[in-house]
Amino acid sequence: MEGTNPVNKKLAAALSGGAVLVLALTGCGGGDDGNKELDAWAKQVCDALPAQDSKVDAANAAIKKAASDNNAPADVQKTDSQAFQDMSDAYKALGTAVQKAGTPPGVEGGEKKQKDAVTALNGLSASYADLKTKVDALDVKDQAKFAEGLADIATELGKLSQSSNTALQNLEQGDVKAAMAKQESCKKVAASASSRATTS
Repeated sequence: MEGTNPVNKKLAAALSGGAVLVLALTGCGGGDDGNKELDAWAKQVCDALPAQDSKVDAANAAIKKAASDNNAPADVQKTDSQAFQDMSDAYKALGTAVQKAGTPPGVEGGEKKQKDAVTALNGLSASYADLKTKVDALDVKDQAKFAEGLADIATELGKLSQSSNTALQNLEQGDVKAAMAKQESCKKVAASASSRATTS
């Protein structure tokens, strides 16, 4: 199966920015002057993170494994399809969590920042769903065509990894960042994200 292997590796490389969404969300300390309402808001968003972070991480790992194991095109297709679906579901769930949390209290421009973050997360969810549709449509019987299609998907995946990095950065600034950094659930995600960064 050497025909698809270099492409599979490209797909795996595109994932090196994988679960960057949570890196954007979880900043380092700082004080937010003890805004209890903002802390409660941050807790609501942070508590939704670990489960979705795990889902995105597992999906990334599955794609990387399929890419490195020299699998048959049909197996790669099946793995990638499920992984893209899981990622789509995870970003959708995060978008819902930020939507439910509402406007971060006491934050200048908070309503726009929150809406923009929800739009970005829902957009990422739709993009991963689109990648699932594309990978499902690939012809696994034609090795060359499959490899070509996978290469296009890898390129799109690389772009998505970049955009997920910025999806929440505007929301997560100043007091919001400080409030989120205090939450145990965000700390947990930040720790797992930094350990992934050092091992990848």
